[in-house]
Amino acid sequence: MNHTPAQSRTVWVAQAGQCSSTSDNISAEIPVALVYNGISHVVLMATPANITELALGFSLSEGIIENAEQIYAIDVSEHQHGIMVEIELASAAFSRLKSRRRQMSGRTGCGLCGIDSLAAVQPELKPVLRTEHINFSIIGQVLTDFNQCQQLRAQTGSVHGVVWADMFGRIVTVREDIGRHNALDKLIGWGLRTKVDWKQGFVVLSSRASFEMVMKSAITGIGCIVAVSAPTTYAIDLAHKANITLVGFARCNRQVIYTHPQYFHP
Repeated sequence: MNHTPAQSRTVWVAQAGQCSSTSDNISAEIPVALVYNGISHVVLMATPANITELALGFSLSEGIIENAEQIYAIDVSEHQHGIMVEIELASAAFSRLKSRRRQMSGRTGCGLCGIDSLAAVQPELKPVLRTEHINFSIIGQVLTDFNQCQQLRAQTGSVHGVVWADMFGRIVTVREDIGRHNALDKLIGWGLRTKVDWKQGFVVLSSRASFEMVMKSAITGIGCIVAVSAPTTYAIDLAHKANITLVGFARCNRQVIYTHPQYFHP
């Protein structure tokens, strides 16, 4: 079965006392099962695109692997009810996974489903190493181009977008998904495959800056997060500890900086 990111469906539009049928592009949402060394670990509800990158990014941002070399193979197969991703892990990574294995459900919501203790919510994180400073005008430049590069959202209106921008304000790549966590994981997976230097740019989120979005960025080594919506207090606290510059309510001519403003200059 061919799973596509957007599907055409018949809809009925009621307007001015009339009802007529038309076609509309709808975002696909399907189960994606991640299986590590033959053991099912999690089922994500996701957009069926960039699935290999989703598996790579999820594996890193969830602490299952420490680098891409700990994944020996990824096999993606489509089934009637979803997609199965079989991942071959190095023995050290698989042992670590088994020692703290938990059952989780899809992550289109809070992103902490399956956590079984308060202590497990916030892992020990090393502060992100920073060397570069970002110009305020660069963020505005990226935001100007942000909407135009979200093609799936333009078709369906129901997905989140995440972009990686370089220090010159150029959008390098974009990933989209119904889940904001999935979109970020896809971007992280792309970065692992292309060996991106996370110090030389920043991410822009179409969503709010939640705790887990900051946590995934911290684990990856991303030093600056720009969100078009608001952050939470937990996200701010974690960004402060992780030496991440967190920007919210980002607009072309105005941004709110919540942590580490010293990495910006006019």
